Amino acid sequence: MGSGVSWATVHSDRRGSHVEPDAATAAFVAHRNLLFTVAYEMLGSAADAEDVLQETWLRWVEVDLATVHDQRAYLVRVTTRQALNRLRTMGRRKESYVGPWLPEPLLTAPDVAEDVELAESVSMAMLLVLETLAPTERAVFVLREVFGLEYDEIADAVGRTPATTRQIAHRARAHVAARRPRSVVSEAETRDALEAFRRAVETGDLQGLLDLLAPDVVLLGDGGGIKQAVPRPIVGADKVARLLIGGLARVAGGITMEPVQANGRPALVVRLDGELDSVVAVRIDDGRVTGLYAVRNPEKLSHMDRETALRR
Repeated sequence: MGSGVSWATVHSDRRGSHVEPDAATAAFVAHRNLLFTVAYEMLGSAADAEDVLQETWLRWVEVDLATVHDQRAYLVRVTTRQALNRLRTMGRRKESYVGPWLPEPLLTAPDVAEDVELAESVSMAMLLVLETLAPTERAVFVLREVFGLEYDEIADAVGRTPATTRQIAHRARAHVAARRPRSVVSEAETRDALEAFRRAVETGDLQGLLDLLAPDVVLLGDGGGIKQAVPRPIVGADKVARLLIGGLARVAGGITMEPVQANGRPALVVRLDGELDSVVAVRIDDGRVTGLYAVRNPEKLSHMDRETALRR
């Protein structure tokens, strides 16, 4: 559970003996991972998702539980509303962000990868597609397509009628379908592609890297103005390959690339002299890498030191 979150503390009496959590705390903790996943998919930021959970908790403890017929639905509704508020605020922050903005990577457990739909929905590639939706469209799409909520539940969460919500869902679904990866890529295929990528970059194998990259591959780097990163998207296999191999050649040793599970998919953790430097994720279409996403902003790497539990 997130650090500094009041509901996550263990209750003890003055003598230090354990006290069972009250009904509100127990219900919240039971749904906590689901609520975090909803907020994270809407925001692409673990830090902001944790803040949304804190805001949801503060509202939850004021509720008379006797009036709540479906605690899960109620909590999802409150979380969605808070995430929508936060999403609009984030839009203003992103306007002044230095360089490309990428979602915050999460170190995830193997069970996330086993849920193919969940893994795809939290992948870096899909989160970037969701970034192209309007806030309400994103909320409706996530709640319907990922979590399978009924339209009347979603309508209640986003403040629209069920009929309007259906229209929004249809529009969002078409928008995402036109931009998402063309097919669901297996974990093994992604892992093999990343291993080939790592090997080519580390050995300076330009041709090997060119064979792996799609002609229109896009490299995005997020340093947030704190760490050096490409200031704008780099497009094209030749440009991307030469930049990567040339950049590695300029680093005087001490660089390692380790395979990890990030956002439910295989990714690479890059360390420089043993210190976490960046996380690299990929998008694959038709067997070739079409997107490379390198997050270097240290403020976005705090969730790579422990596994984050995600649930549907």
